[in-house]
Amino acid sequence: MKHLSQVEGNMTEIYTSPGSRELLLVAETVAREKSIEKDQVLEAMEQAIQKAGRSKYGYEHDIRAKIDRKTGEITLVRCREVVEEIENPSIQLTLAEAQAIDPNLKVGDLITEALPPIDFGRVAAQTAKQVIFQKVRDAERHRQYIEYKDRIGEIVSGIVKRIEFGNIFIELGKAESLLRRDEMIPRENLRVGDRVRAYIFDVREEPRGSQIFVSRTRPEFMAKLFMQEVPEIYDGIIEIKSVARDPGSRAKIAVTTSDPSIDPVGSCVGMRGSRVQAVVSELQGEKIDIIPWSANPATFVVNALAPAEAAKVVVDEENQRIDVVVPDEQLSLAIGRRGQNVRLASILTGWKIDILTEAQESERRTEEVKMRSKLFVEALDVDEMIAHLLIGEGFTKIEEVAYIDLNEIASIEGFDPDLATELQNRAKIYLETQERHLTKRLKELKVAKDLSSLEGLDLDILVTLAEQGIKKLDDLGDLSADELLELLPSGRLTEDRAQEIIMAARAHWFEAEDKSTES
Repeated sequence: MKHLSQVEGNMTEIYTSPGSRELLLVAETVAREKSIEKDQVLEAMEQAIQKAGRSKYGYEHDIRAKIDRKTGEITLVRCREVVEEIENPSIQLTLAEAQAIDPNLKVGDLITEALPPIDFGRVAAQTAKQVIFQKVRDAERHRQYIEYKDRIGEIVSGIVKRIEFGNIFIELGKAESLLRRDEMIPRENLRVGDRVRAYIFDVREEPRGSQIFVSRTRPEFMAKLFMQEVPEIYDGIIEIKSVARDPGSRAKIAVTTSDPSIDPVGSCVGMRGSRVQAVVSELQGEKIDIIPWSANPATFVVNALAPAEAAKVVVDEENQRIDVVVPDEQLSLAIGRRGQNVRLASILTGWKIDILTEAQESERRTEEVKMRSKLFVEALDVDEMIAHLLIGEGFTKIEEVAYIDLNEIASIEGFDPDLATELQNRAKIYLETQERHLTKRLKELKVAKDLSSLEGLDLDILVTLAEQGIKKLDDLGDLSADELLELLPSGRLTEDRAQEIIMAARAHWFEAEDKSTES
């Protein structure tokens, strides 16, 4: 930079020449080369002159500098405030002293005294240079932040500039981005001078300047690569519903289209695999499964587990869980190496997936039927045949028998209205007895009222928690969702519901903080 070196070499000459147009020329050149406003450079020069002025006349004084934007003339003044009572004579003077200079002055006014031009020495010039360069760097970083803050979500291309402790700094024209080690594809070997593409996921203005953070491992990076390679995705004809990645190893992407004449999977694969291969090459050979998306969770999960084939699917919507039954010979394929296939399928679909063989599923069903049968036999005081008939019709809880429409029970083969009425009455009596027992147990355990009145906690959950020492609202609030689930019987609460209960238990903490802040 020719003109910036002029600043370094001739600082003394510039500042000792009032009306120096060379100073304006330097400011204009620096502003153009750094892509910042000329006024920002001049403001940095003014601050440098002020610092040098304070160094010469004393740091206790209020020294101010001004550069004329047309002539380049430098004005250096000392400012003092007119006050009734002086606390600091370096920056204040009394009303009487001020009016001796100008009778029109009043308390609160500023009076300025012109100072002679500064004869910069080597140290002062060096200090001024440092101030200017720091301010120019700050302005350049702020410009970089303004330019890139709205580009989050884009793919950028740049050249590896340097590598520090495994982190890579990529030059993006006049900006610089950071590719952290954990955002790099495993075993990827990038060297200085290599051209690389990455996804902007964050832009922040930090104390040491703005930072552009990029990634090559995030699912969005792969989605954006497909958008660049597949015109139908770019045009919105094909939609990417979700992406799951194990960076550098394997990935799954779910696609769909509202146009029945278009095959979304085939379009993403391309002629002889050309489109998907372009993405695979960019991702260092990462294997990609392109999955047709479906609004039906069971169908979507089965598609996501490809290349494994499912024999049966059992959906538990309440717990967002799906049991997938596969033939014995398909088990390892469905799970994948180190559980990779089922893990990626779970991330892709948003459902928890359990893989079972046909033998395991049969064993589980037998155990579940046995447990439900035992519950119905004991609670309703019936024989196993009636219990099995109820289970066969889909009844799983005593509450369902107690509160379902009576005709639903009476319509079961072998049942009549009298039997249905008797079963429903027995179910209600059982539930009432259980409620009385649990209520009594809560009193014995001395559960605090704030906990027992928390919405969403059934009596059996309250008793289970109290028996393990959770008797107050704060006790529950101190738990994590995972800890709460561990204290309760398996399947009693979903993870999302457990999180909601924990947050409800903590709500009064935040209310107390708000009141404290207001006061």
